[in-house]
Amino acid sequence: RRRRAGTLLLMTLPALLLVLVFAYVPLLGNLVAFKEYDPYIGDNAFEAFLRSPWVGFEQFTEMAADSRFWDAVANTLALFVIQLVLYFPVPIALALLINSVLSPTVRAWAQAVLYLPHFFSWVLVVTVFQQILGGAGIIAHQLRAHGYEGFDLMTNPETFKLLVTFQTVWKDAGWGVIVFLAALAAVNPDLYEAAAMDGADRWRRMWHVTLPALRPVIALLLVLRVGDALTVGFEQFLLQRDAVGPAA
Repeated sequence: RRRRAGTLLLMTLPALLLVLVFAYVPLLGNLVAFKEYDPYIGDNAFEAFLRSPWVGFEQFTEMAADSRFWDAVANTLALFVIQLVLYFPVPIALALLINSVLSPTVRAWAQAVLYLPHFFSWVLVVTVFQQILGGAGIIAHQLRAHGYEGFDLMTNPETFKLLVTFQTVWKDAGWGVIVFLAALAAVNPDLYEAAAMDGADRWRRMWHVTLPALRPVIALLLVLRVGDALTVGFEQFLLQRDAVGPAA
């Protein structure tokens, strides 16, 4: 069996090496959390790491006693729940909508438009939102030009969670749409015809044929989304802070 699958195993080798080098090897650096790290000990960072004294769980105890740590945990979990509730249904709804379009040209155009933001970096995404919704953005500028009071959603703490969720939806919803459309393409058309002959309307065909076909993909993407519960786009928030810092 190994000889027959040798070619496939060889194809997976580069991916395994990437995961090993960039995911598992850096985990060894987590040992610094159990040390009183002093970068000025020794001639280089590795020597400083080796010479730094062990402190065990002392730093974890200090972190757990800091109220700001628990505030950060609460905010992280709140953002995760909001993004899970507001983001996750969007790709499913868009995939069902695009799949119902009969024109191949319109369908291909919609897929391209929705999928394009997935290739944008978070630097570009935050910049676009800053130029549109920021205090010096297009909308605020036009409001002031017509005698109205401007606004700055980028520095409004009340709308921050919804703002970053909308950024995530705009950037990553297209990727989920492609995945769900691929799953819909694998559905046997005979199932729809049989359901129609039994008197099922469009909504019942979607409920009893389409959604059950999407169930495995939904479960897979949900598990992947839950795996990011404690990160929730750190790069996005870091860039968001840099973007609103001068305005704030």
